[in-house]
Amino acid sequence: MDRLVYTAMSGLKSQMAAQSTIANNIANASTIGYRADRVTFDRMVLQGSGMDSRQMAAEEVNDFDRRAGTIVQTARPLDVAVTTDSWIAVQAADGSEAYTRRGDLSVAASGVLETGDGFPVMGSGGPITVPPYQSIAIAPDGTVSIVPAGGDSTQPQVIDRIKLVSTEGSQTVKGLDNLLHVKAGGALPGDMDAKVQAGSLEQSNVNLTEALVDMIENQRSYEVQANLLKEAKNMDESAASLMRMPG
Repeated sequence: MDRLVYTAMSGLKSQMAAQSTIANNIANASTIGYRADRVTFDRMVLQGSGMDSRQMAAEEVNDFDRRAGTIVQTARPLDVAVTTDSWIAVQAADGSEAYTRRGDLSVAASGVLETGDGFPVMGSGGPITVPPYQSIAIAPDGTVSIVPAGGDSTQPQVIDRIKLVSTEGSQTVKGLDNLLHVKAGGALPGDMDAKVQAGSLEQSNVNLTEALVDMIENQRSYEVQANLLKEAKNMDESAASLMRMPG
């Protein structure tokens, strides 16, 4: 009896975790440059005498959907969409280098160029700092130029170049901060062939239709596991009833 309960309970736990991941993807359907998480299920075999019949289900978010999102025009000078498979280098909260496809950039009060979720954008020598300007532009290769306040509009000055990297040949993983990290640590080299499109943004790659279908299928799987628990309860009560029958 307990084997059935083990199986059903572990299945319920896994389905609940998968539902949370799907809900998180749906919640980020409008987040700029977001990549949908993927959940995989596996089977855990318990070792030990009498335990080999208990095979629990386990879920894990071990990768994400690497497909690009749709690019839309915004005409905003600091909006950039990466048009290749490359990523924008940013400084993570712990000071390490990480990567994002989020291109809704802005200049903070401190002058640091940062993404819409507040991560400093990395240039050739660290986070890019932008001095006061009257206009700013980002070239297809990521070069940031400004016309200083009170300067000649025909003489823009190059500030730095946004570091763009390729993940090809490297193992990367998505962190809880929604940034891409090198799995073994370290930083990726710059990709000189990477291109960005200024005045555009890459949308989330979450497909709402697919996500809703996944949610419905996951809900049905949850109901199957719940019914298994109910059947286990009925079987236990039936067995107890037999034990109470007069001899």
